[in-house]
Amino acid sequence: MGSVADQRAAASRVSPPRRRAAAPLPLNLDSRHRGTLTILCLGAHADDIEIGCGGTILTLLTARRNVDCHWVVFSGGGGAREREARKSADLFLARARRRHLTVHGFRDGFFPYVGAGIKDAFEALAHEVSPDLVFTHTRDDRHQDHRAVSDLTWNTFRSHLILEYEVPKYDGDLGAPNFFVPLGATVAGAKIRHLRAAFGSQRSKRWFTADTFHALMRLRGVESGAPEGLAEAFYARKTAMSF
Repeated sequence: MGSVADQRAAASRVSPPRRRAAAPLPLNLDSRHRGTLTILCLGAHADDIEIGCGGTILTLLTARRNVDCHWVVFSGGGGAREREARKSADLFLARARRRHLTVHGFRDGFFPYVGAGIKDAFEALAHEVSPDLVFTHTRDDRHQDHRAVSDLTWNTFRSHLILEYEVPKYDGDLGAPNFFVPLGATVAGAKIRHLRAAFGSQRSKRWFTADTFHALMRLRGVESGAPEGLAEAFYARKTAMSF
């Protein structure tokens, strides 16, 4: 079998050295900060981003006018759902300095089985934008398309601040998030109105109601002690602090 040194030498010839991961990018959300903030919002389906972090986006764009937003939806391209996604982006991103909207046409419900194409889309996206902040699905979401997007987010954007949002559903997969963004009642109301206005195809679904969206924001507001009792919640799995 050879000596330990021989085995290590052989292993080094077979396995290439691992690249050291870059340090997380610094982020300044102070409204007085004049630099451009680039955010990337990722959703498996039209309405996912808006349900998960629509209030946070509205709040951020009210506080800062120098925000570039890349908004990527991975299904619905070429049909009614794309039209809804574009209408919604117009509503939620009205205050953005620049907006970049992409709607792909990957098959709804089949993301784990068409993963190569979605992976290619992520690789192309990584060459287009280096965001300061990424919003994506939580990795423990029980919808298979949502989990696929979350996994590829972490696979692709390894030196960025990623916040994972939640989407209420039949599966009952809500957990205990650890990062909260307080919302004002005006913002929460605007989020609900925009959702109802943009996604007409979803209004007949029993879960797609104003009280569903308000209830989750109210619950997270209670948990976080938000000043107006409303908040959106996220999972911040990797954060870095500098002094």
